[in-house]
Amino acid sequence: MESVRSSGPRHVPFSESQRDAIRIQLERMLANPLFKNSKRYPNLLRHIVERTLEGQQDDLRERTLGVEVFGREPSYDTNADPVVRATAGEIRKRIAQYYHEHGREGEIRIELQPGSYVPEFEMPSAKPEKAPAPLVQAGTVSAHRGWKLPIAIGICSFLVFLTTLAWLKQSTPRAALDRFWAPVLDSSSSVLLCVGQRQFLGSSPETPGQSSRDLPTPDSPAATTLFKLYYMGSQNVAFPDVTTLARLTGLLQAKGKSYRLRGESSTSFADLRDGPVVLVGALNNDWTMRLTGGMRFSFGRQNEIFWIKDQQNPSKRDRVVNYSTPYLQLTQDYAIITRVLEPTTERMVVVAGGLTGYGTMAAGELLTNPVYLEAVAKELPKNWEHKNIQLVIATRVIDGSSGPPKVVDQYSW
Repeated sequence: MESVRSSGPRHVPFSESQRDAIRIQLERMLANPLFKNSKRYPNLLRHIVERTLEGQQDDLRERTLGVEVFGREPSYDTNADPVVRATAGEIRKRIAQYYHEHGREGEIRIELQPGSYVPEFEMPSAKPEKAPAPLVQAGTVSAHRGWKLPIAIGICSFLVFLTTLAWLKQSTPRAALDRFWAPVLDSSSSVLLCVGQRQFLGSSPETPGQSSRDLPTPDSPAATTLFKLYYMGSQNVAFPDVTTLARLTGLLQAKGKSYRLRGESSTSFADLRDGPVVLVGALNNDWTMRLTGGMRFSFGRQNEIFWIKDQQNPSKRDRVVNYSTPYLQLTQDYAIITRVLEPTTERMVVVAGGLTGYGTMAAGELLTNPVYLEAVAKELPKNWEHKNIQLVIATRVIDGSSGPPKVVDQYSW
């Protein structure tokens, strides 16, 4: 095996072909069940490999990794919270198990030595064994030379063709849509689509003048008539959310991915831990509000005014909708798209939610349209597909119809 190690700060000692080969090997390892069924191990291993290939191995220290990979505060106590050390130790065990499997002898080796967070790589040496010369009886060479040579050339040409085809398949970049959705589609679990729902309304024509205090409580489910259940809203889904659901389910079906549909009110925390989750809606989806509440971009409200909050600029309120506006006079809406590995559930979560339904539809359109995602990918930082992402979307609203989505802000970590 030929060792390829980094040496010196900010220096990239690998050739482009070596870096490509190492990245292919990394993805092969992460697709193995030893890594595939976890989020924490692949995230750390991919991060340190990419940093090393970029010549940034001097940044691979415990505290830095805790902040960049696991979202810890810069001043966190590494002794009280040894998440980096524990994860790296488990990665070393899984790497050893991976290469112990039969048939791994010819693969590039990615190693992580004890006490270090800088990976080392060993390239397989190309030294094929020399085939023994065939035993040929005297007088037979000339008789068979005429047909053996064309057959040998044909076989070699075919093998070269297959090798080239495999290399092209591996080296062809994936579409932005596939890269965005890969953490969801590559999961072994089905996708949970959780859509927002209205709460019970305050009155009903079934019993005029009925107030919210007269509504049935969880302690008296028998008092909930079918009329109350459907007319008053708890089982209803807004039309823009249905449109967004249709786009998302169509994408998942086209990719051969199984999914489940749940309303926000019937989705539990345990459901969110079963597999990847897609949250549709914002102000009507409590799970969206909870998830985005601590992120850079979230949803703010003051009476009838709703806006996109920016933690880096708290006073900024230009992405706003006034709910007292007649709906046909609304001209602009905004939405947040989030794709994040949720640290509590360790599951991938995608959010598509607008200040109104128009924003939600625009977010769903962007998430399922390869043309839009290709344009967005060009503006995102390098290796964005391996990062958490937030996009702020704006859309024009004309006579009650939303226009094309436009990304007006972004953040990745």
